[in-house]
Amino acid sequence: MGFFSKKKSGNVKKEKEMGKLINSRNLDENTRRLKERLKDCDDIVYKEFRVGEKQNLRFLLVYIDGMSSRDLLNVSVLNSLMVHAREVPPEATEPGDELFKLVRYGGLPASELADKDNLEDAVLAILIGDAVLFIDSTEKCIIIGAKGWPMRGVSEPNTEALIRGPRDGFTETFRINTALVRRRIRDSRLKLKQLSVGKRSFTDVGIMYIEDIAEPELLEEVFRRINTIDIDAIIESGYIEQLIEDNYLSPFPQISVTERPDEVAASLYEGRVAILVDNSPFALIVPTTLNSLFQSPEDYYDRWYVASILRFIRYMASILSLVLPASYIAVTSFHPGILPAKLVISMAAARQGIPFPVLIEAFIMEVTFELLREAGLRLPVPIGSAIGIVGGIVIGTAAVDAGIVSPIMVIIVAITAISSFSIPNYSLSVGFRMLRFSLMFLAGILGLYGIMLGVLLIASHLVKLKSFGIPYMSPYVSFVGSDYKDTVVRVPIFLMGKRPAQIARNRIRLKNNRNLINRLEQEGSDDKE
Repeated sequence: MGFFSKKKSGNVKKEKEMGKLINSRNLDENTRRLKERLKDCDDIVYKEFRVGEKQNLRFLLVYIDGMSSRDLLNVSVLNSLMVHAREVPPEATEPGDELFKLVRYGGLPASELADKDNLEDAVLAILIGDAVLFIDSTEKCIIIGAKGWPMRGVSEPNTEALIRGPRDGFTETFRINTALVRRRIRDSRLKLKQLSVGKRSFTDVGIMYIEDIAEPELLEEVFRRINTIDIDAIIESGYIEQLIEDNYLSPFPQISVTERPDEVAASLYEGRVAILVDNSPFALIVPTTLNSLFQSPEDYYDRWYVASILRFIRYMASILSLVLPASYIAVTSFHPGILPAKLVISMAAARQGIPFPVLIEAFIMEVTFELLREAGLRLPVPIGSAIGIVGGIVIGTAAVDAGIVSPIMVIIVAITAISSFSIPNYSLSVGFRMLRFSLMFLAGILGLYGIMLGVLLIASHLVKLKSFGIPYMSPYVSFVGSDYKDTVVRVPIFLMGKRPAQIARNRIRLKNNRNLINRLEQEGSDDKE
């Protein structure tokens, strides 16, 4: 067949200037271009083979060793073409486009097949784990879905453990994660839009939503923000989170992060949008509110009063985590008169001989605990837990014996640490830890007035903060009665018949069936009589 004609050469030159190079009809030329494009890549396999007894039809299979499934290629490609193709009549295997159609639509039993006519698409397919089949005398190549890289199996999430609930969690494989969500939402209106982000990484990013529930304005904003990302590589979903959040200076997370597919499914049913990123086991959920960050999937699996008590504990724990050290500093340094006399005397006796002011003492203990927490996270799990417990006891006891800190300060820091662990969202707990130091500083300067000033600044920031156009303090600022049924107190589930007002457009999700329940109970009592 030879090389391109003059007309075809002109098109090749034009496509090359545009960054895409059309495949040649000559197999040797395609091989040369591929090896030039993928130079010094020793893990790429070039498998050339011939088919037919008389025609000696030449094929070239290209894939990356370790990223493609050898078993699939051996069975679906090599076995089919090299063995079963001999049964095809000779007149049906003439070189050219007819041979391509025969192979593309009848010779390969693989489930994922596509054809491309430019080399850049072929190279990208090879790099993401697919195999590419070139046929001599044909301009198109066949892309075979043969991804088979090593992957981690589905297991229970380590960061969001539950007593009651599903045990499966997301993995680093994009298609497994989408399947875990699909398994829970068997609805044709669940949509998945797949994008490629990163000029070099070409990372798969999936946007999942339920078509008749999610607001069109929200979807448009999500697509707009992701499409405006211009970066060389996306390594983890944290890149996407930081690039599309509303206020990067805020200590509060504006995008919810989860490893649990059941939480993603529940959020989609509420009208939210989920963003799944390849190579990351963490899904992003937008929009998010402060109220939703205090919720746990387990709240909906337990009875309503159990969930309400647990939520109340979380809110109280967050308040203690934020203001307890600052309150101790303010009361001890500026306002001891608001405490009972015996307690003041006890605290003064405990601080007898301490060389530092209360503010410095609190900072020493808080920084020490943060160091222990960070060390425990970075070490292996068995060692990390021992470092956290033993280190806290040993350092706390030694600091008290050395007269550096008072025993009361050790108790205050311990209660604060335990309270911070009660916040279900890790990013939110980190935000509270950062603000805690700010309130401690204000309390050391202005006392209780400093704490009140800091709390007012935090409240004003929260009121102004938005997540994809939704107020961060919703539903507390929306004044929609039905939304208050799922806040600090979670009402019985048969009364939660509407989705959040500012998020979903189709609000009805459950008709009030309390009358039906009452009727069934009455019928049961009649039968017993």
